[in-house]
Amino acid sequence: MGFLVTTLIFILSGILASLLVRLCYNKGPSANLLHFTLVTTATVCCWMMWAIVYLAQLKPLVVPILNEGD
Repeated sequence: MGFLVTTLIFILSGILASLLVRLCYNKGPSANLLHFTLVTTATVCCWMMWAIVYLAQLKPLVVPILNEGD
């Protein structure tokens, strides 16, 4: 899958997780804000980890050296 498609999947899963947390753990405005912040932070951190790994494999910094004698 491409970068944009997987980014959209992360966005949709973050929205879905936020809605589920709001429905299942509705404890008041300040607790809802905390839960929303935690879900958003977790989604962004997971996306960033995936994006860094994906982009590092797409354009590696170290180029492998091929031995022609082997």
